[in-house]
This record gives sequence, structure tokens and C-alpha cells, in this order.
Amino acid sequence: MPSLKSLKQRIRSIKSTQKITKAMKMVAVSKLKKARAKSQAASEYAERLENVIHSLAPVILPNPGTIFDILFPKENEKVHLLVCISSDRGLCGAFNQNLVKLVKSSIRKLESEGKRVKLLCIGKKANDLLKIQHKEKIIKSFDGLTRKGVNYDDAVKIGEFITDEFIKGSFDSCALVFNKFNSAISQVPVSKQIIPLQYHQSVCDSYSTSDFEPSEEKIVETLLPKHLCIEVFNSMLESSASEHGARMTAMDNATRNSGDMIKDLNLLYNRTRQAYITKELIEIISGAEAI
Repeated sequence: MPSLKSLKQRIRSIKSTQKITKAMKMVAVSKLKKARAKSQAASEYAERLENVIHSLAPVILPNPGTIFDILFPKENEKVHLLVCISSDRGLCGAFNQNLVKLVKSSIRKLESEGKRVKLLCIGKKANDLLKIQHKEKIIKSFDGLTRKGVNYDDAVKIGEFITDEFIKGSFDSCALVFNKFNSAISQVPVSKQIIPLQYHQSVCDSYSTSDFEPSEEKIVETLLPKHLCIEVFNSMLESSASEHGARMTAMDNATRNSGDMIKDLNLLYNRTRQAYITKELIEIISGAEAI
């Protein structure tokens, strides 16, 4: 039978934890609203930029060894780069585990097709989880970028690194793997190919009858690196919003579970206290009868 003192200490400990999880939930709610606003704004900008590039790209001719290679799939794509965007902190449920599960599934699929895989990790958790089995595949890791919020300058550094490595011929295809925000309780890991650029038939051709100064080639040459940076930035914002949503849900569940545990412990405390009182009464009555 547990002692009353130990039960009291455990109840106090759980109440203290409950206060922390409740506070973390409120912080996540506040951050989620800001992250969603930034993500939606960046998504609209990225979509418009992509439409411009898609409209101008048909006039571009292949020019090996230049930024224009992003527009043209290679006949034999041997090396694939997966950019994994996770969080730097935990306490967000299965947020990072689900992402890494998709990455590992993609690695198995690509390797079964005879292709090589390289990894670029954004976020400490992706690096920590993937280096256990795939340390040799990680070419670079960016940690601590999301602790104070997603910054565009950081996305530019990552986008420039990806562009430079592609032009050097380090890989043939690149995809961003991140958690897409559906709702505060639903975040889905997705993979989005950014190299080579995927064309969509639904893109409008409103620019086809326009004259450009400078030329279409110069415009596309300028916009392609920006497009990659914006895609990275947009994915990081989407992942950040998903992280706050996952943490809000996890902390809400933890707070409610703490409440249930406190109720159960209070019930156990009362029963234990009653048992001790009953035992003492029996001892007193037995002693009186013996006298």
C-alpha cells in the first residue's frame, strides 16, 4: 500500500507538470496563428512566381552546366537529393517520426530502383533520427534555424547551397520532404519535387503575347534561384505551422491526461487514507478488548 506522503508528492508533481503543458499549449496556439499567416502569404507569392516561370520556360533552350538545367529532366537521374525539414525541438507528438518514416520509405524506394540518395537535413530532429541508419548519406545539416522563427535569409542560404550543388553535378533530382499543415490536429508528411521543375498544364498563358525587356532568358535566369529559395522558405513556414499545431495538440492531450491522473491519484489517496484510519480503529478496538 503506497504511503500518503508519496501520493501527495506525486499529485503535486503532476499538477506542476499540468501547469507547464497548459502554458506550452497556449504558447503554441499563439505561434500557430502567426505561422499560418506567414505561410499563406508566402504560398501565394510562390504560386505567382512559379506561374511566371512556367509561362516563360517554353522559350528556353537547354544549356548544360547552367541554372537552366533546373527546367529539363535528365534522361538518367542517378542521384536524388532529399531535403528533410523537421523541428529543432521535441514535445510535438509524432511530428518528426512521421516525417522520418516518409524519408526512409522514399530512400528504400529509390534504392530499389538502383538510384543513389543524398540527404540534406533542416532541423536537429531530422539529423538525429536519420544519422542512426543513414549517416553516410547526409551531406549537410542546418540546425537551430527554427528556434526563433523561420527567417528568409536562412532559406536563401539553403536555396543557394542546393543550387550550387546542382550546378556542380552533385545530384540530378531534388525533393523537399516536410509536414504539410491541414489543420491544428492534422499534419501530413509530403514530398515535393523542385528539381527538375515540374510543369502544370493548368498554368495560364497570359504572358505568351507580351514583349519582355530584358529577354525571357534573362528573366528566367534571375527568377529560378529565387524560386528555389522561395520554395524552401515556403516549405519551412509550412513545417513551422505544422510543428506548432502538433505541439498544441500534444500539450492539450498531456494536460487532459494529467487531469485524469490527478483524479485517479486523489481517489487512491482517499481510499488509502480511509484504509489507514480503518486499520488504526481496528487496532484500538482490538487493544481495548484485550484489556
